[in-house]
Amino acid sequence: MIDHYSLEWIEAWCQENGWTDLFVERRNNYWAFPPGGVMPEPIPTHVLQLIKAEKGLTFEETLWTISALIGTVIAILSTLWFHSPMPLVLAFALNAITVAQFEPEDI
Repeated sequence: MIDHYSLEWIEAWCQENGWTDLFVERRNNYWAFPPGGVMPEPIPTHVLQLIKAEKGLTFEETLWTISALIGTVIAILSTLWFHSPMPLVLAFALNAITVAQFEPEDI
């Protein structure tokens, strides 16, 4: 499972908007005290989506993407070298896993 949001991004947003005591309940589920609030609330989904649109990919997402691309290139070269389609099948499996990791869990 990939973290779709960097904790630093969420902390920066909280500081800018007066939210305090940020904590992560579970993966990609962030809670904090809103300005003047006495109970923590989840960071609104639309805020998380805006942060994601502004900041782009996290380090983990970039790592998964690069590994899938490198795996595909190696599979193409191996297929040509060994005259076998099996490396492409393995690359397809790696890419399917990578794409599945990018699916948001909250929808």
